Amino acid sequence: MAQKHHNGNLNFPHIYLLIITQFRTHFHLFWFLEALILDQLRNGTAKLELLSSPVSAPNHFFGVRNCSTFFFARIGSSLGRQSPAMKKLERFSVQKVTGDGRCLFRALVKGMAYNKGTALNQREERENADELRMAVKEAICDNDRERTLYEEAVIAITVDEPLRRYCQRIGRPDFWGGESELLVLSKLCKQPVIVYIPEHEHRGSGWGSGFIPIAEYGSEFGKVSRNMKPRKPVRLLYSGRNHYDLLV
Repeated sequence: MAQKHHNGNLNFPHIYLLIITQFRTHFHLFWFLEALILDQLRNGTAKLELLSSPVSAPNHFFGVRNCSTFFFARIGSSLGRQSPAMKKLERFSVQKVTGDGRCLFRALVKGMAYNKGTALNQREERENADELRMAVKEAICDNDRERTLYEEAVIAITVDEPLRRYCQRIGRPDFWGGESELLVLSKLCKQPVIVYIPEHEHRGSGWGSGFIPIAEYGSEFGKVSRNMKPRKPVRLLYSGRNHYDLLV
């Protein structure tokens, strides 16, 4: 199964295709890149080049180091053109979230409270975050019937590790949430969630103060329907340091 990575700059000569997958928490980055690459191939701003022999990966991707991976192909894009992702650049304020292993869950509860016009203290934020984590555990690990409602999340989990091991880990308060938990919680809470990366990480440089959307979950809950009012999305900022903050 091939996945896509890049060196932190999508407006650069080559985007590489990877032979292996390793990092479950980075899946939304891979899917974002897949859509971007296909768009560039369709509009003629990129072309696929097969390599005569594999080349080693750079020594880090989005903060992940010591990755023994080899490239078998690359996609060359025209220099001087604006990256399609930059057309989606948005501006927000960052609300920092405590990095205690609960950051994804903390950011979600903080964002949902913000959308309701309320604020949580640190104790409430921690307790509500733990409730979200345990809700995922109950949906995926404790109820076989309910698990079938989250097939996409189960696939994402089991690509990386056996379900039994995952169910042991998610019971701990320092469990790191990511792609799989967003797939579950967006449905469970009927909450639209949009994940962004910082503009400077996209550019691969130290400048740029905007944010670029890379993944969206539960978008159906942000639309008008007979059964419920549309909900405002919670906007999460994902950094290469495996951390989530809140955007408002």
